[in-house]
Amino acid sequence: INRIKILKLLVGDKKMNVGDISTALKISFSATSNHLIMLQKLEVLEVEGRSGHVFYSINSDMPNDFRKAAAPFLY
Repeated sequence: INRIKILKLLVGDKKMNVGDISTALKISFSATSNHLIMLQKLEVLEVEGRSGHVFYSINSDMPNDFRKAAAPFLY
């Protein structure tokens, strides 16, 4: 459920860091970080380092099977 909520937060070319996401979802920084790492490993999220922070966004080139599964939550 939290991974789907993360995807919903990032819809529309949004970029957020782990602190912003954990605050929005009201879950721990550690749990949020674990979810983000998993989504990144699955190539669902892109990562960009900027100003000492890591920002996450939806990977526009995510694998098709994940795109199909996530479509109801992304658009």
